[in-house]
Amino acid sequence: MKFISILSTKFSAFVLSLMGRGGSLPGSIGLKFDANILKKLKFSGPVILVTGTNGKTSTANMITDLLMTNGYNVISNRKGDNLKAGITTTLLTNSTLSGKVKANACVLEVDELNVRHILPNIPVTAFVVNNFFRDQLDRAREMEQLIDTIEKVLPNYEGELILNGNDPNVVRLAKKAPRAHTTYYGIDKNVYSVDKTNEASEGKFCPHCGARLNYSYYQYSHIGNFACSECEFKTPVLDISLYDIDLEKETFYYNKELFKSPYEGMYSMYNCSAVLACAKFLNIPTVDVKKVFANAPQPKGRNEKFEKNGKTCILNLVKNPTGANEVMKVIEKDKTDKVICIVLNDREQDGTDVSWIYDTHFEKIIEDSTKEIICTGLRANDMALRIYYGNYKGTLTVVEDLDTAISLSLSKSDNVYAIATYTALLPTRNAILKGMK
Repeated sequence: MKFISILSTKFSAFVLSLMGRGGSLPGSIGLKFDANILKKLKFSGPVILVTGTNGKTSTANMITDLLMTNGYNVISNRKGDNLKAGITTTLLTNSTLSGKVKANACVLEVDELNVRHILPNIPVTAFVVNNFFRDQLDRAREMEQLIDTIEKVLPNYEGELILNGNDPNVVRLAKKAPRAHTTYYGIDKNVYSVDKTNEASEGKFCPHCGARLNYSYYQYSHIGNFACSECEFKTPVLDISLYDIDLEKETFYYNKELFKSPYEGMYSMYNCSAVLACAKFLNIPTVDVKKVFANAPQPKGRNEKFEKNGKTCILNLVKNPTGANEVMKVIEKDKTDKVICIVLNDREQDGTDVSWIYDTHFEKIIEDSTKEIICTGLRANDMALRIYYGNYKGTLTVVEDLDTAISLSLSKSDNVYAIATYTALLPTRNAILKGMK
């Protein structure tokens, strides 16, 4: 059935391409013919998986570029089809009919819940984990349940674990992978570190004994330097540690070298740290890492800037409290007058439970320089109520139609921020492009 599985995937992908479409359907068809097709593929060179709640797309893409810079022929799911069917599509459409993957390196972004379908079935060289935060409870369930699905497939894993050493929920994975070697990355205490945090946090208790975790500092959310109050569980010695962080210039030091992050925010610094950890594992020099950082494309909707005729609009994706809080911090730095448009949807890919907006610190953008907040999307009224409860005194407007909301925002100010959930991101981007013609 292997031959039929690969052929059917290739053929359906070809037909969809003629229609100007892509997606995961070809992989779903291939899996119908052979549910174990991934185990039958032949790989050569490094195979790297990247997962985590936030930052996996940017991290995976930079690792892909790093390998390409070093002459590798790389297969990657850059478009973000990170579920089992999407990954199957990527691999089978880039394989021979006999099942040989046509590349000498493979980098795959993997949805956290789908790690259990991918990691045991292909020869993974390195498994990179960014972070774990509460995200889309209706789909991903409680974080403890999600992590458990990953821990169950780690006992037989013999590759490299590349883990965020400042996230206790990531560090815990090492205990479940006794055959693996672990590299820890992270960030030293810096001027942005805080002794206490009131952000939504999932790292309050030790995953081994259940006692409270004590933190000497936090970077954001539950990311920081931790130690169990009862057992030996604590932040490990970091193999890759960034220091002298400057979020204004977006620079940092590693091993006495100055680097510039391609993206804004502390969370983006962790993505850079993960890339440096991969470079160390693959024996790739830091000069090549700097090239990747210098040329990293801006992912659509990740602090994406649109400028025309003196107007600026910056678009950001939000999907959970921690990621949204980091976006709030970026907007908070801008003290000039602005209008903010928030697009809140509750479709399946967004997460049908929107209670997470009450764990997001929208108060950070509720300030005098925010002249108006315009809410739209399927749950616009819920979003407006959240802003109202945040004690916003400026103009608060609910607009049913997305295009109208964006057009209104652009007419009210030359400085606009658009914040959109997953299914609203592309329509919002299109509305911005249309509005700035």
